[in-house]
Amino acid sequence: MAVKQPPVSEFTPVEHGRRSLKSTLIRSLLIILGAATVAAALELFLVPNNITDGGITGISIIMSYLTGWKLGVFLFLLNIPFLVLGYKQIGKTFALSTLLGITVMSTGTLLLHPVEAFVKETVLAFVFGGMFLGLGTGLVLRSGGSLDGTEIIAILLSRRTVFSVGEIVMILNVFILCGAGFVFGWDRAMYSIIAYYIATKVIDITIDGLDQSKSVWIISERTHDIGDAIISRLGRTVTYLSGEGGFSGEEKKVIFCVITRLEEAKLKEIVNHFDENAFMAVGNIHDVKGGRFKKRDIH
Repeated sequence: MAVKQPPVSEFTPVEHGRRSLKSTLIRSLLIILGAATVAAALELFLVPNNITDGGITGISIIMSYLTGWKLGVFLFLLNIPFLVLGYKQIGKTFALSTLLGITVMSTGTLLLHPVEAFVKETVLAFVFGGMFLGLGTGLVLRSGGSLDGTEIIAILLSRRTVFSVGEIVMILNVFILCGAGFVFGWDRAMYSIIAYYIATKVIDITIDGLDQSKSVWIISERTHDIGDAIISRLGRTVTYLSGEGGFSGEEKKVIFCVITRLEEAKLKEIVNHFDENAFMAVGNIHDVKGGRFKKRDIH
């Protein structure tokens, strides 16, 4: 009688170790690059023009302005308590990644502090400062770290309250940016709000990418025609699901597929071509893994 053998791993322990080491090195390099970008955004664009950020970074900018101490000192010292809290409550990998990011960011601001501001025009400062701030922060977040203790607070509070992480961060930043208004003037506080908004949008793009994935559900009388067109014209696979109308009780065929944001307009064009009355729901997806999501070549 043949004994069924357990599945053998595709990679040996040595290969697993190499892949893990390579992944760790790439993640660390991205964190270093992201933190250095944030440091440049602060010292070369925002801080010289009295434009602040939210979170611990914003508090550090205000404290640095009031005391005359270097910004990097406050960035490091004020984040340490939250870093310890994150180590205990969230995990070792997150804490070490965050420590690396905060150390590079703090050191970067100290090294760049003597450098003259890259631009002195306020509009250019908050636009490009916000863009570089968002790009650097997004790289760090995408690599599993953080550069601000308020995010750690928000994660922990969200577990004990009805508020989401984003809502808690927003509430905290309202108070911080209002404080910046009293210190730097209300016009600078308004510039800071715009810079912060730009940074959040760039963070989203950096994390999700320009080709952010979207899930699509389509209910139509011409299900197979639409599905065939999606396969042939977009190169995406589709899944047909069986459903039942809640009001009519009729059996319905449902198309499910995953596309990128850039393909959404083309998909709507396909659906409208076959059935203008089709029901279509589109939602954002943070991550897609497995299956056959990779786009097929169309010949």
